[in-house]
Amino acid sequence: MSTDLLALLLSRVQFAFTVSFHIIFPAFTIGLAAWLAFLEALSVATRRPVYRRLFDFWVRIFAIAFGLGVVSGIVLGFEFGTNWSELSRRTGPIQGPLLLYETFTAFALEASFFGIMLFARKRVPQWFYLFSCVMVALGTTLSSFWIMVNNSWMQVPVGSQLALDGTFVPDDWAAIIFSPIVWVRFPHMLLAAYVTTAFCVAATGAWYLLQGREPTEARTMMRMGLGIATVLVPAQILFGHLNGEYVMHHQPAKMAAIEARWHDEKPAGEVLLAWPDVANRRNLFAITLPAPLGSLIDSDSLTAGEAGLDSIPRENWPPVLIPFFAFRIMVGCGVLMLCLAWAGSWLALDDRLETRRCLLWATFLSFPLGFIATLTGWFTAEVGRQPWVVYGLVRTAQAVTPFLTPRDVGITLLVFGGIYALIFAAGTVYIYRLLRQGPPPIPVELEVTNPKRPLAAGSLVTLDAGGFQRNHT
Repeated sequence: MSTDLLALLLSRVQFAFTVSFHIIFPAFTIGLAAWLAFLEALSVATRRPVYRRLFDFWVRIFAIAFGLGVVSGIVLGFEFGTNWSELSRRTGPIQGPLLLYETFTAFALEASFFGIMLFARKRVPQWFYLFSCVMVALGTTLSSFWIMVNNSWMQVPVGSQLALDGTFVPDDWAAIIFSPIVWVRFPHMLLAAYVTTAFCVAATGAWYLLQGREPTEARTMMRMGLGIATVLVPAQILFGHLNGEYVMHHQPAKMAAIEARWHDEKPAGEVLLAWPDVANRRNLFAITLPAPLGSLIDSDSLTAGEAGLDSIPRENWPPVLIPFFAFRIMVGCGVLMLCLAWAGSWLALDDRLETRRCLLWATFLSFPLGFIATLTGWFTAEVGRQPWVVYGLVRTAQAVTPFLTPRDVGITLLVFGGIYALIFAAGTVYIYRLLRQGPPPIPVELEVTNPKRPLAAGSLVTLDAGGFQRNHT
């Protein structure tokens, strides 16, 4: 292997490592910010201390995960300059403004209201504190939106022209921002974050129930987490199908790799499981659904033709094994989460959920599923895009920094790996300690008036975790 190819390979490994590490935290904090805003709204509306206690519990975890996400994401910006300067030069007129929009909207909201959310509950009115929580949730959502606009343009470049010097010049920002591709990929990513958080919350509740501790908070977390997932997982599957339709129309090579389809088929079957033998262009140990189920799944048609890799020039093939298996792992995690959410919500209807220890264990062990599904979905999208960095226009090999040496990339890869391992270990241990510690032990005191029994002057009512009143004079 030449030094240029080795530098390219190491640069791809380095960026894949750093972005995979980073994406874990936004996948959690985007959903957790929305969950916290929801808890605060419920606390204001119902004045039940259980919601306040859960908020105070999860906001500490959110702060740690948010900080880890910011720190791990900063490195990506440097890598665009050190390893991918040609990509930055050629796509800067488009990617630069999009990242700037993220700063002006998402980062501005988070920087303005995150401190209030963490430290100013007693210093601002209740309505403004709730507003701050909503603004932080909106900020995390906008951050993911601009990142997905940027990435979707690289997947399906629209609204731009290629100048004589090889740079991309935007000529229609509306087409870039409001591309139909964005509006199927962004909801798909947003729902993935919400579902990931829902299962983390439900798993924490199941863990506490198995330990016989914090019964009110544990029941609330498990029921709410599974209930939210019951609604969101089917929506996620729907948007996943819509993502498949855009891939079918705009990236046929990626779809052929995902399906391990070697020959054109009309109508097409569907490979459920197999071991793709790339060298001989065949599938070993294949379990296949007959035609026209493949055409129906991919194209919503019983007669549509599906392209095979044989009809695509070999130099334009993506790697086959990673998209093929990553896609099936993602789908498998989605099916498991759907079954758990529906089973748990069904049992919760007549208060049987907490008595089924097998389901409690399954829910507790399900906490990694959302992260695994998010990562494997990202691998499917990004590895399946190869060998293009801007699909159909700029190859990944053309985007790397000129004269980059394998030694330079190898050193930074080792340094990043060590630092990220240290950060991840420290953050994981700290979050685990917070989870073990549980919600704040002191009940939240709320000044309320019982309309059926007026209180004497100076009386104070405290509500326990279940919302029952205890009067003190």
